[in-house]
Amino acid sequence: MVSIDIKDLPILPLDVKPMPWKPFTDAQKENTACILDEVCALNIPMPKSPAEEEDLVNKFLTGMRKLFSKENNWTCLPMLETSMDNCVQCNSCSEACHLYEMSGKNEMYRPNYRSEILRRIYKQYVKKEPLAKWRYGDMGLNWKTVARLGELSYRCNLCRRCAQVCPIGVDNGLIAREIRKLFSQELGIHPPELHDKGTMLQMRVGSSTGLTPEVIKDTVASFDEDFSELTGVKFTTPFDVQGADVLLIHNAGEVVTWAENVAAFSIIFQEAGLSWTMSSKMLAYDGVNYGLFYDDTQLARIILKHMEAAKELGVKKIVIGECGHATKAMSVIGDRTVPYDMQVPRESCYVTLRDIVMSGKLKLDPSRNFFPVTLHDPCNIVRLMGIVEPQREILRKIAPKFREMPCNGVHNYCCGGGSGFAIMTRNNLEQWRNNISGRKKMWQISEAFKECLGPETKKYICAPCSNCKGQIRDILGVNKLFTKNSLAYGGLVELIVNAMTNVNPFSIWEGCGEMEMVDWATEAREIWEAQQTQEAGNNSEEKK
Repeated sequence: MVSIDIKDLPILPLDVKPMPWKPFTDAQKENTACILDEVCALNIPMPKSPAEEEDLVNKFLTGMRKLFSKENNWTCLPMLETSMDNCVQCNSCSEACHLYEMSGKNEMYRPNYRSEILRRIYKQYVKKEPLAKWRYGDMGLNWKTVARLGELSYRCNLCRRCAQVCPIGVDNGLIAREIRKLFSQELGIHPPELHDKGTMLQMRVGSSTGLTPEVIKDTVASFDEDFSELTGVKFTTPFDVQGADVLLIHNAGEVVTWAENVAAFSIIFQEAGLSWTMSSKMLAYDGVNYGLFYDDTQLARIILKHMEAAKELGVKKIVIGECGHATKAMSVIGDRTVPYDMQVPRESCYVTLRDIVMSGKLKLDPSRNFFPVTLHDPCNIVRLMGIVEPQREILRKIAPKFREMPCNGVHNYCCGGGSGFAIMTRNNLEQWRNNISGRKKMWQISEAFKECLGPETKKYICAPCSNCKGQIRDILGVNKLFTKNSLAYGGLVELIVNAMTNVNPFSIWEGCGEMEMVDWATEAREIWEAQQTQEAGNNSEEKK
């Protein structure tokens, strides 16, 4: 098993200290295949006999053959085959990968590491190329290789920064996602946060949050009342309006956690005079689609429900709220999975909001946002879909102190919560997000605000994506950066409303106070601080 020493992790300007790994329990070691590193995402059952080991390998190979079958994988097969056939091991992908860098450049975290394992299995066992084991290396396929490959697919944010820099177009992010799909669709192995508490719950009750249509409508109505009083703008969020121009679909996580985001959309759309509605039909009020991260079947089931609701209401287009993976799933992937006659035009809210702000329909005073603002680029919208400028046009108009992060736009780094990690809490995955996957984003934030770090100046991280906000919230809270550095986070629509002259001034920092650190973080922080105190004492003794 590979060990990652937290002392080897890069030091950051912000006080983002690595957390000691929460060790595997004896029960975990006995019952699950925790055999890769200090982290365990899938909890693959430990085989109890040679027959179970052989069954795991055989199911894996059956799934592999399906991945490379047009009948079973027509949506991704051309890109997958291209990535399997070509790789010159130049390691451009490794130099572009935040996980490889922030793991202390651990060899296991190279994007092409897992890809090369799958490539060799493919050529030897699926394609059955003559002399494959001599040309590419004999894998000696066994259950441990299968289990480790499954875990490796969950050491990737699927941000596809690696694909962007590959000189011959190999997509290591796609390969990682296809391995996840194989494990879910063929072996029935998937993170419960994505499957049981995600897509299955969404199909059963209508939302990944567990909120039913009735609860959603009542909750949004209460937001209307509260924020009408707070802002001085009387508004009502319309539901189930036949023939409206726009159907707005939020990530339902906003309803649970960020009421101000839901209210801000309603205020902006009303004040701009849009003909719009939300839907209370099952699934149509929740744009979440975790199938994007691990399972094509679940992905397609949810997209179809979104389209059905839009067709029934007769809207002209769907506008997708501030959620990166929902935008990609409903747009790019929807084009491949939804029959043409079921498709409804879809648009990122960034484009809709840019058109509204630039139209002059809203009276805006940029001086109301006179504090440092930087922009986080959600990978699924910016790099994967190329929507780069609309959000920047808005910020240049309404935020006088807007500044870019280094490596911005299509060159951005993932927040660390991408591919489902933002909601995954089992075992020690939250520590992994703090230690490795989220550290590069914290470097970007510190560089953007490097001239005003500290508690004296309030600073705003504009993160127009629900999952990204959750990840940024967690890492700020765990490291106590809300108060240490006066950092706040939020969406784009909140800044727009904050600049509207007919809205009562209100603090966009409300709700961004010091987060209650969860148990794992409290325990890890105490261990860390105790270690630092002990090391400081030892150093003092040595000097004497």
